[in-house]
This record gives sequence, structure tokens and C-alpha cells, in this order.
Amino acid sequence: MDHFLAGAETRAYRLAWIATGDREEALDIVQDAMLRLVKGYAARPAGEWGPLFQRILQSVIRDWYRRQAVRNRWRRWLGRGDEDEDTAGDDPLQTRIADSRPGPDGEQRAQAAVAALDAALHALPLRQQQAFLLRQWEGLGVAETAAAMGCSEGSVKTHLSRAIHALREKLEDHRP
Repeated sequence: MDHFLAGAETRAYRLAWIATGDREEALDIVQDAMLRLVKGYAARPAGEWGPLFQRILQSVIRDWYRRQAVRNRWRRWLGRGDEDEDTAGDDPLQTRIADSRPGPDGEQRAQAAVAALDAALHALPLRQQQAFLLRQWEGLGVAETAAAMGCSEGSVKTHLSRAIHALREKLEDHRP
């Protein structure tokens, strides 16, 4: 189980961070999902852990969205705005620029492309984010993604298609 969690941690964090836009919340979400997996499913065969973990992670992310909606209603009712928190820090995508850098201009273009990708992913609706990240980033199949998202396979295909079209449109300027 430790080996599985170590391998899934970074990708799960990235999924949660893209979904929430908040690094601290993303860490809490991943930790919560990992604990739920260990407590509830450690005795299951190792081959089942991946889809189970993704299902738990997506459930925790949806729960976070529900809690945020309630908190935001209370903030508006009490007359408080959304306070922006400093979420600065090292972005894993920005630190993974290829070793064979073509020079300062190429590096700057690569960093701009990474920033544009992050912004485009954050701008997607939650279900499109989930479908895109689970299918393309995590490499899950349609059935596994549907199970993780708690929806039909047809819905996964629809959300993925819409996400890809939106990302292509937003990232057109960054094509090589």
C-alpha cells in the first residue's frame, strides 16, 4: 500500500490543485483521500487500489466544492468578500521543463505555455477537468473514469470532448 500511495501522491496532488486552485486545500484533499483508501480498502487486492483511489479522490474534491459553496453563501450573506490568499510556490509543471533547453527564448515560450495550460485547466468546469485529467493525465479507461466520477461512460466521453475542444481553443497560440 505504501508503494502505491507514494506513486500516486504527486499525480493526485496535481489533480486536486487544478480542481481547487489552492495548494494547501489540495494537500488536505490528497491526505484525506489516502486515509480513506487505507482505512476502507487496504485489504482489497492491489489491482483495485487505483480506480478506488481515483473514485475517493474525486468524491473528496466534490465534497470540497460543496463546502466552498456553503462557505461562500455565508460570506456573501455576512457581507464579506472572498479574500485572496497567497498561493505562490513552486509549480511542478514549471519545474519540469526539458533538459535540452533551446535558449532563453525557448525557455520563456515553454514557461508561457505551461502557465497557459494551467490557466486553461483551471478554467474548465469541474466535470470536464475530472474527465480530462483522469483519462489523459492518469491514463484511466472510459469505464474506470466513469466509476471514479460516478457517472455514465457516455458522460465521460462528452465531458472529455468538451474539455479537449476548450483546451485546443485556449491553447492555440502555444502550439509548436
